[in-house]
Amino acid sequence: MDPIAPARPSEATPPEVLRVIFQVALIAAFVTPFMSSTINIALPTIGREFDIDAVTLGWTATAYLLAAAVGLIPFGRLADIRGRKKIFLGGAIVYTASSVLCAAAGSAAVLIAGRALQGFGGAMIMSTGTALLTSAYPPRERGRVLGVNVASTYLGLSLGPVIGGALTQNFGWRSIFWLNVIPGLVLILLTAAKLRGEWADAEGESFDAAGAVLLGLTLILLMLGLSWLPRLPGAAAVVGAAVGLAAFLHRERRARAPLLDLDLFRRNAVFVFSNLAALINYSATSAVGFLLSLYLQHIKGLSPQKAGFVLIAQPLLMALFSPLAGRLSDRIEPRRLASAGMGVSVLGLVLLSFLRTGTAVAFVAVSLSVLGFGFALFSAPNTNAVMSSVEKKNLGIASAMLGTMRLTGQMLSMGLTMLLFTAVMGRVRITPDIHARFLVALRVGFLVFAALCVAGVFASLARGRLRTKSGEGLG
Repeated sequence: MDPIAPARPSEATPPEVLRVIFQVALIAAFVTPFMSSTINIALPTIGREFDIDAVTLGWTATAYLLAAAVGLIPFGRLADIRGRKKIFLGGAIVYTASSVLCAAAGSAAVLIAGRALQGFGGAMIMSTGTALLTSAYPPRERGRVLGVNVASTYLGLSLGPVIGGALTQNFGWRSIFWLNVIPGLVLILLTAAKLRGEWADAEGESFDAAGAVLLGLTLILLMLGLSWLPRLPGAAAVVGAAVGLAAFLHRERRARAPLLDLDLFRRNAVFVFSNLAALINYSATSAVGFLLSLYLQHIKGLSPQKAGFVLIAQPLLMALFSPLAGRLSDRIEPRRLASAGMGVSVLGLVLLSFLRTGTAVAFVAVSLSVLGFGFALFSAPNTNAVMSSVEKKNLGIASAMLGTMRLTGQMLSMGLTMLLFTAVMGRVRITPDIHARFLVALRVGFLVFAALCVAGVFASLARGRLRTKSGEGLG
């Protein structure tokens, strides 16, 4: 084993290793949201090429989210046991290979399958990237580095619509997947050649495979149910998901080495309510890019490139203000900042509910800017609260849980959107004769998301204090 590994709480990570961890974490934080935002802008073009309806088109985005949500907690637990570097490197390899598969897809089914495989690779990356950062940096510096890390995420979201729009318009939608191979290869080379050591703070503990299967089946049934509602199979799948969740929790209470330590929820209000706030926030905001990409291209008639320049407003504000919010969360209780951010997000979503055929594009950009500012105030402080509320041996599972809340929220956001599409428009392509029904679904969706965010404000406020009187974090 490498002489500096595994890293222990009492050891200081060497500066050269810190630099590499920081670099790979920033690239990882950039690449997955970059892919998500580029695919959103390309969806109308993909739909025309493969001649698929709006609900099937939604699965091009949802397949990734579902696979990633299924994999995050199991991979986070495996990372704590086997080593975070190993899982991270494996994820980079899977993610890069699946990007090649998506680029070469000859049908919608192959593309959706490739996106699902990409989701598993993304889960391996996301469940370990934040944990590596938190493992290496002391509590007094976590807000700063996590703020920069979140800013990298939003930089990916910012550049995605612009670059994705330009690539789709000039070189076709497949070019966005080929471009995605480049940072994947960089991650593989940096991690394999430069990242010395290993981090496995739960080394020697066993892995709960049965719990992982139960959790995966629960999430799959939930997402299928939301996409099939209001038909009877949809209701049956949702009931099956509820039964699966009960079985998973029962299993975890009895397991000698559970996949998910339920004590984190029974005795840690900061952890519980910070994760709940993240779930609500992502459920309320994640489908915004998907909906507005369709609105700008189908209703306003913008090209993919021009639509991308409009959609950049939200993630640009996120990237600009996340480092500041992260630094502030080292000194100010995260619940105050995060709750204020959630409140600002409510305003942005309410503004978007006023969209009509004749709404000025500038109004869309301003509304997205408000939403982006609110999200920046929420995300970095909330991440700091989650990662600082647990012991070091649970950092991988905490990172995975936060990522699961994010991806489950994104999945629910898309699920609610597809449910609205099915109920208001039916399973049809978005053509001029159904534009009026599309706008109804759009406006109702934004009002539902605004109501979710209002609930999120209360969840964020309920988390309690993160810091002790001495100013140190709980974790």
